[in-house]
Amino acid sequence: MKDKQCDVYAAPFDVRLADYAEASDEDIFTVVQPDIVMVCDKLKLDERGCVGAPDLIIEILSPNTAAKDMKTKRDLYEQHGVKEYWLAHPINKTFIVYCLNEVKQYAKAEIYADQDIFESTVIEGLKIALPELFGVPAEPASSNH
Repeated sequence: MKDKQCDVYAAPFDVRLADYAEASDEDIFTVVQPDIVMVCDKLKLDERGCVGAPDLIIEILSPNTAAKDMKTKRDLYEQHGVKEYWLAHPINKTFIVYCLNEVKQYAKAEIYADQDIFESTVIEGLKIALPELFGVPAEPASSNH
């Protein structure tokens, strides 16, 4: 993704996921509104949102949506080729990251917490520092006295 400018959108923003590559709008029956979407391919954008899989989707878990976000949407995003899917859990202050592997399946989830910093495998230069994201004070540097 080097030298690509990506656009970021927050809900409400429609992502229309087609069941086959050349589907027309009339053939698209799956429309989702993720919390945050990052699209690097400008050809996927139109006046109604995004057609096809964005590069990155972030869902913010809540008690009412957690099960759907963690299972139903995870499976849907994997099936449609969303390269990275992040789940932010503000109560537990954790971040779950799924990345598509070479066989177009989500590899085992990576879980980040506390003072972790992680970097996107899809969006070059995108780093998330969990203490900043969740408003947690950074731990002081340890000293060896």
